[in-house]
Amino acid sequence: MKTKLLLITPPFTQLNTPYPATAYIKGFLNTINIESVQADFGIEVILKLFSKNGLQDLFDNAKIDSSTSDNSKRILALQDEYIKTIDVVIAFLQGKNPTLALQICQEDFLPEASRFAQLEELDWAFGTMGTQDRAKHLATLYLEDISDFIVECIDGNFGFSRYAERLGRSANSFDELYAALQQETTFIDAILISILKERIESIQPTLFLISVPFPGNLYAAFRCAQWVKKNHPNIKISMGGGFPNTELRSLSDARVFEFFDFITLDDGETPVELLCEYVQSSEVELPLKRTFILENGKVVYKNNASKPDYKQSQVGTPDYSDLLLDKYISVIEIVNPMHRMWSDGRWNKMTMAHGCYWGKCTFCDISLDYIKIYEPVAANLLCDRMEEMMLQTGQNGFHYVDEAAPPALMRALALEILRRKLSVTWWTNIRFEKSFTKDLCLLLKASGCIAVSGGLEVASDRLLKLIDKGVTVEQVAKVTRNFTEAGVMVHSYLMYGYPSQTVQETIDSLEMVRQLFEVGVLQSGFWHQFAMTAHSPVGMYPEKFGVIAQQNEITFANNDIAFTDKTGIDHEKFGFGLKKSLYNFMHGICFDYELQDWFDFKIPKTTISPDFIFDALQEEGEFNSKPNAKIVWLGGKPVVDYFTKTKKGNSWEMLTLTFHDKKESFSIQTNKLEGKWLIEMLQKISVSNSRIYTFQEVKSDFESQLEDFELFWYSKPMKTLREFGLLVL
Repeated sequence: MKTKLLLITPPFTQLNTPYPATAYIKGFLNTINIESVQADFGIEVILKLFSKNGLQDLFDNAKIDSSTSDNSKRILALQDEYIKTIDVVIAFLQGKNPTLALQICQEDFLPEASRFAQLEELDWAFGTMGTQDRAKHLATLYLEDISDFIVECIDGNFGFSRYAERLGRSANSFDELYAALQQETTFIDAILISILKERIESIQPTLFLISVPFPGNLYAAFRCAQWVKKNHPNIKISMGGGFPNTELRSLSDARVFEFFDFITLDDGETPVELLCEYVQSSEVELPLKRTFILENGKVVYKNNASKPDYKQSQVGTPDYSDLLLDKYISVIEIVNPMHRMWSDGRWNKMTMAHGCYWGKCTFCDISLDYIKIYEPVAANLLCDRMEEMMLQTGQNGFHYVDEAAPPALMRALALEILRRKLSVTWWTNIRFEKSFTKDLCLLLKASGCIAVSGGLEVASDRLLKLIDKGVTVEQVAKVTRNFTEAGVMVHSYLMYGYPSQTVQETIDSLEMVRQLFEVGVLQSGFWHQFAMTAHSPVGMYPEKFGVIAQQNEITFANNDIAFTDKTGIDHEKFGFGLKKSLYNFMHGICFDYELQDWFDFKIPKTTISPDFIFDALQEEGEFNSKPNAKIVWLGGKPVVDYFTKTKKGNSWEMLTLTFHDKKESFSIQTNKLEGKWLIEMLQKISVSNSRIYTFQEVKSDFESQLEDFELFWYSKPMKTLREFGLLVL
């Protein structure tokens, strides 16, 4: 019998774009001719819930008593208004009903509950937002009001991007989750199972793969598996994805296999291919790769297949077919233009490189294959895949979801995009490497890169060294400046509570962050409290970092480890003040507040100079060009005018070269010989050519015909060209 696969992502991840894991696996399965169908049950449950019928059921099933908040009572009283407006609002957020924005913005169309109270604070921000964006933000608040009602009156585990996350987070024992699965199904479970039932009956798969990226998908994954086991026991079920890859490596609880037949770890391509053979075969003992199964009542880890993992060049193009690409919902929770990119717009998700090229950060799971094994994909293959996905999805926006995109590969990708004249928009995660020069940032921007996110983590040089981050705060400032000046937005991940961090260092980090926003080189950020994970250097060797790990018996999940920091500092109490200050900085206000104003307890004064970041950015960059630097011209061909210059009775021929870019025109003047050489060289080094010239090659070419290259290279006309797209990379 031919194997047929159903691949799903259980609720919930994102509303605006599908999580890419199933698309990656489906793309691979296409290359080996295995039939598969995929679905994102997260968006499907949301669409069924947030509809006229869904809300009617919701209000009919709400549990209201004397302890119910006034806010929920208000929403229930306005239920007819919510039911009347929900379908048109969802269509608007799907991009199908843009004229509704005018009505939403009049603010007497949507019913309003507690989420709208924050509008008064944000009114100043809407001056920079268009009607569509303001309406999208108001519609988001409307959905969040309904969500608050669901959490209080229907299901306390509900969340737009997670479901019953608490049950999956660091559950060393399976007991609590197992007990929850013995309870009656919830209102949300019932919606999920109705969708699952229809899909299983129409597809009739032989193998059901559930990808679980996060703790907030785990409970729903088990509910799906439980229903299929009970109603279709012949279908084999496997779990893979980010959660098992990081959390279930020490699995020993046999009860998990009442729900699943297999759990695979790390890259899924080869394990899934072998599972297909295993399920199809009548042989008892077929080899498996990185797969847990149950044998004689015991959990056994099988890794006895000789078949190697596939190279990144062999895994195929992610395939987004079957997914409801036109049904995803774009929301704007916060008006910051960089911050909203995670929730607004449909992105094709891709990866430039498997793993992390740095692979040293002590808080990171660098012992696991998904980070440890670094393998980049060639730029031309990436562009082939981008073109294929644009045809398939009709979308030209790409989010490269790398651990950290390598600068050299980003440069190669940008050059290839420009050479092919592709019109794309893309963003990715980076390390704030000093190799992100002003010119490289300009190249990335020209290719369609609109934003980068990267880890500043703890904005303290002592702690950055302890983390082995390989950057300094000053270097981060310069790199963020280079991106910002090129027109690329920058988001920074920020961390507090790293082992041995003092209160003074926390406050000094906040001051560094305040200054980075104040000088305008950071546009967005997010503080999170340090979490010690089992597969990171801190988790594996806690004594080296001055922390004492809490040892638990592990039979189920093993990732986050409870610990005591020998400093004895309660880092958690800083969270609210750090996040509140950042929220204001992201909106461009409150830079003049004292740092003490953000906290309701006494903090020390910062030891950072008030101009530390400003002063760091005053230093001039390196002027000299390395012989192997690549020279690229982003502009077009000049219009040439000849004229004669006369001085003290001497005459000589000159050229005026006039260039037109998308915004303006500019001219330079050179003597005839240098001008003719320059016209030819600009054609050779044009970004549309596949051949890339080095600085040494350009210099040698000049010196084969003319003299004094340095004098020419550092002349005023060349300086003008450097400002308008002559890049040294």
